[in-house]
Amino acid sequence: MRFVNSEERGCEDAPIKILNSLSEVKCSESGKQIDINLLNLEEIHVNLDDIEESNYLIFENSKEIFEKNFKAFFIGGDGSISYSILRAFDKVQENGLVIVFDAHADCSECNDKFPDNRQWLRKLIEDGFSGEKIILIGAREMSFEEKEFLKENKVNVIGMDVLFEDIEGVCDLVMERARKSEGFYVSIDADVVEPGNCLGVNDISPGGLSSRELIYFIKRLSLLKNFRGADIVEVNPSKDLNKMTIRMGAKLLGEMI
Repeated sequence: MRFVNSEERGCEDAPIKILNSLSEVKCSESGKQIDINLLNLEEIHVNLDDIEESNYLIFENSKEIFEKNFKAFFIGGDGSISYSILRAFDKVQENGLVIVFDAHADCSECNDKFPDNRQWLRKLIEDGFSGEKIILIGAREMSFEEKEFLKENKVNVIGMDVLFEDIEGVCDLVMERARKSEGFYVSIDADVVEPGNCLGVNDISPGGLSSRELIYFIKRLSLLKNFRGADIVEVNPSKDLNKMTIRMGAKLLGEMI
């Protein structure tokens, strides 16, 4: 298991707080015992003021982790860390699939060498990651340009209107697609959840999944044998209320490991 710091101030405290909360979770909902002392924990030390060096370290360390472990988990940090993690995943995993849970498309135009948390998915695709290998779930705040970019690059976008028509059926379809890959990875931006359930994020967006619905998705996807791991990003403890978002992050992690 792996956790990294973020480029966005406020999120850098999330990894240790989520892990501390995980230590209070005794078992998963299926009854599997969780002992944090048995986990292989490691921190990627990055300089938050040096974006290029930080992305290099995240990429190289993530690549090594994917090569040495079939399953790995990363705790951020803001969403931009997913860019380097998924570049590493793409280097290691043939015929891979990425399932992204996010309220936003994160496909704003990026004119810099490295993206921020609102640009990372676009930059990942522009740098060679096939859009056809991406499923974006829960996005509800996108510009016209972002929608066009996703369409042109054949990213499968599942919006909230479709989800609420038949969440079980949608999950069935996503799982079937995941089964057909040789390995799949899940990226979870905490703001995919309805703000009433999850205030401790950088950019709240009304009309999202409930925490229970997200857990439902994650529990089912985690059952598949070709599940390679996940990241949890955009948890900001400084904006949290009663540690609800921290606890949700720990709950999600506990269901996946």
